[in-house]
Amino acid sequence: MMRRFLVLLLILLSIGSPAMATEEPKFTLVLKDGDFEVRDYAPTVVAEVTVSGNQGQASNQGFRILAGYIFGGNTAQRSIAMTAPVAQRQASERIAMTAPVTQRSAGSDWIVRFTMPSEYTLGTLPRPDDRRITLRDEPGQRMAVMRFSGIANARSAERHTRELDVQLQARGLRRTGPTSLAQYDAPWTPWFMRRNEIMVPIAG
Repeated sequence: MMRRFLVLLLILLSIGSPAMATEEPKFTLVLKDGDFEVRDYAPTVVAEVTVSGNQGQASNQGFRILAGYIFGGNTAQRSIAMTAPVAQRQASERIAMTAPVTQRSAGSDWIVRFTMPSEYTLGTLPRPDDRRITLRDEPGQRMAVMRFSGIANARSAERHTRELDVQLQARGLRRTGPTSLAQYDAPWTPWFMRRNEIMVPIAG
């Protein structure tokens, strides 16, 4: 139990410390207007797991499972560098035909995702010991983003999702996939210094 706690502590330190120069997915900034941005992301490889519960429970559970993988719970028994952000989305979210209105089901399944370091491909990553974890290629895509600080709980995520939808509607942008919540900082980071983002793929 103590060993597991120390492992998670090291992971969180690596996220929160500027000196660690945590890698983030590469993108080209297309548009910026205050906290609203449009970005073109390069293809990446991701590790993800589906978990159940409310947003906070799912985030914690998914983080622990994926942390086990990158800290040696894999066929090579190799540590893999932590990247930012940690992203999660509802597994059962459906996109209305008249976007940007989003319909969310009453289900409680969430997908929590780590982006793998850019040095890896799907072919060179070690396989996870935990069969709940899926490795897959994430294609390059255009993303609309609403950035915000503070505590990324369900209420704040919902509020900033609505703000993002207003921006999409005003600019005639069409969402093409589900909404994700991306969190970049360790839990002990002061709330006013935290970086969170609501992200949604849009038509290019």
